[in-house]
Amino acid sequence: MLLGLKRPTAAGSGGEHRGDRVQRIGVVESAVGGPAQFASMAALFPHILFEALGEWPERSAGGAFDVLVVGADAADGDALARRLTAAPRTTRIVVVLRNADVLTTRRLVREGAADVLPHPVSEPALALSLERLLSNESSDPARRKAGEAVAILKAGGGVGATSLAVQVAALLAARDGGGVCLADLDVQFGAAALYLDMPDTVTVADLLNTGASLADTPFATALSAHPSGARVLAAPHELMALEGVHPAQMDSLLAGLRRDFALTLIDLPSAWTAWTHRVLSLVDRIVLVTQLSVPHIQLVKRQLRTLAVQKLEDRPLILVCNGPSADQQGSVSIKAAERALGRGFDVVVPEDRRTMSTAINHGLELSVVRRGTKLEKAVVQLADKVAAGVIAAPAGRARR
Repeated sequence: MLLGLKRPTAAGSGGEHRGDRVQRIGVVESAVGGPAQFASMAALFPHILFEALGEWPERSAGGAFDVLVVGADAADGDALARRLTAAPRTTRIVVVLRNADVLTTRRLVREGAADVLPHPVSEPALALSLERLLSNESSDPARRKAGEAVAILKAGGGVGATSLAVQVAALLAARDGGGVCLADLDVQFGAAALYLDMPDTVTVADLLNTGASLADTPFATALSAHPSGARVLAAPHELMALEGVHPAQMDSLLAGLRRDFALTLIDLPSAWTAWTHRVLSLVDRIVLVTQLSVPHIQLVKRQLRTLAVQKLEDRPLILVCNGPSADQQGSVSIKAAERALGRGFDVVVPEDRRTMSTAINHGLELSVVRRGTKLEKAVVQLADKVAAGVIAAPAGRARR
């Protein structure tokens, strides 16, 4: 059965459309839920020919397709890996995997799967995967634009950096349709997933313990998504030694995240290590978060000196003063703090503990808790600076 609106020729037999070969997608109907779901998916791509299949075709038949969508179970990983290895090189294979797990997913990608999606697969998720595979830019690695990465650095503990990071990630993901990831690399005290009410998402420890290259991980499908669309890589559930992470692992991790997301926010621990230095050397921008007090201003100066000593002062830096209370400003003014630092704050986030605490306790965006607050407006301002042209601000609102 062939589905494809706007047939290639009047006769439909030439296999060409204005001189170009028509792209073909073979879909095992059971992988997508049945004939109705197949027809709905085919209607989204009127210029592509879809063919419904009862089972995975043999190699000779499979080579006729540009993309093949098949279903499988993680328990059959060995047999599936062999089929992927034997599949035609000209066909990109999307596996809809039942009982999916990170290890099997990564193995299938290494064996040649173009994408691995968890079963049951939603129509939007499959459509996005097919759109990516069918686009010329996506199929040509040399033309694919890598995403950007932004590090969240703290001037000491308890400055509220993680609270801001999760809100910025959720806000930008809602704008971009999900092309945003928040990676919590505070391997001892990270809480980003908890702040988003996502305690069961994949952790850094889960990835490191598999022993495979982090660059092979299909993060766009392996990581759980918050309702906003933000994908989250969580900190370990148990304390992890800082020296248990190596700089080379960060090279692979960031390569994979840049490949799969337009923007990745990386929440770092307060401590400086060889691998945190490596992350900072690889990112496009750094967000440094502090509070308004004499000790915190001194800690900011220490962080700025360290960045200079480590030859990282060329990284664009966004300086954030988070939650200054009236009492704090009565003791140390914003202007006095800026004079002491020799530079101004890029964003001052007003204190609103009630709204932020409610958002954290329920895993919600600020706008859901209470729309139009000064806190929300400041987070929007920070998000615009973090995105820096990667993700556009909504139409009709100029970026500050």
